[in-house]
Amino acid sequence: MADSNTIPAPVATAVLTHVVRSIVDDPEAVRVETADVDDDKVMLEVRVGPGDLGRVIGRRGRTAMSIRTVVRAAAANDGVDVDVDFVDE
Repeated sequence: MADSNTIPAPVATAVLTHVVRSIVDDPEAVRVETADVDDDKVMLEVRVGPGDLGRVIGRRGRTAMSIRTVVRAAAANDGVDVDVDFVDE
């Protein structure tokens, strides 16, 4: 897959960062990190500022499900499967 100096899913990470920053009140607090990389599966963790997690998750998790769908579609360009986890700190 990718070597250790590159992001394993650059398109998916860029799309995820853009979408989440457009939703939250504090876009500068958004952090997207690669948590785990298996053979063809990448786990991306999203951290947002205080009070913004509810905006990202949405009612009944609909916003989070939609974000995951868009990011998985973008990950097809990276040739990997992506899972997105929203982390509460």
